[in-house]
Amino acid sequence: MKTKIVRIGNSRGVRIPKLLLEQARLDDEVQLRVVESSIIIESASRPRAGWADAAAVVREKGDDGLLDEPMPTEFDEDEWVW
Repeated sequence: MKTKIVRIGNSRGVRIPKLLLEQARLDDEVQLRVVESSIIIESASRPRAGWADAAAVVREKGDDGLLDEPMPTEFDEDEWVW
């Protein structure tokens, strides 16, 4: 999609259509970064932020085991040919 850069006070901006914002799942706050000659707009929220720390706590408690015992299947019985 082609669009124009518009003046917003002393700054410049780009109007982003609602449909694109919905498809990209962007909220009111975003992160901007420059990669080569491009400006990347990405969500400021990180859905999995903190997961690594939470997993470490679970591991320390010893609660990181399997919920159910593994059950053998037909794939375990025959040797695979690659």
